[in-house]
Amino acid sequence: MATITIYDQTKKEVGSMDLAPEVFEVPVKPEILNLVVRAQLAAKRSGTHATKTRAMKRGGGAKPWRQKGTGRARAGSSRSPLWRGGGVTFGPQPRDYSFKVNKKVRRLALKMALTSRLSEEQLMIVKNIDLPEIKTKLFAQVAETLGLYKALIIVKDADNKLLLSARNIPGIKMISADQINVYDILRHHQVVMLENAAQDLQERLK
Repeated sequence: MATITIYDQTKKEVGSMDLAPEVFEVPVKPEILNLVVRAQLAAKRSGTHATKTRAMKRGGGAKPWRQKGTGRARAGSSRSPLWRGGGVTFGPQPRDYSFKVNKKVRRLALKMALTSRLSEEQLMIVKNIDLPEIKTKLFAQVAETLGLYKALIIVKDADNKLLLSARNIPGIKMISADQINVYDILRHHQVVMLENAAQDLQERLK
């Protein structure tokens, strides 16, 4: 069982926490992480792209010229895909890009992502972050003290004061524990969890 140091917002050691091996010491399989990340990104796609087929184009009802005798190729409609202004053949149509990944696989991938950050020593537990007011400058000072540059900060419950103070800092993203996902963990070099969020996450993923 791994043990991790708990810091306060001034980066002073204030305790330690035992990390559950079934959550933070899981064999990492890149193919599972890849599958879950692809599913997550695919689900984000709106899929609203569309092109008009010849049936959707306005006009083209009259035959441009007679079938024979003109010396030109036969043509039945000015909205043929061969013509300028015509329809598009096999163009993209609205579709749903999402695909299903089993819940157990998604949970396993989440554990793998957390394990990878712990093994790289890029996982930090912070007792609490308390700001006197909503101010980006105050949070920037805390981030600098903790050495954060591209970090995902996980809190137990949505904290409006922290969220508004952190949202304009490049590279910093804050989410609640119930929104944690594989893509965000892998996308950020550092993962910072508040102590209560870490405890909640461990209980949920065990």
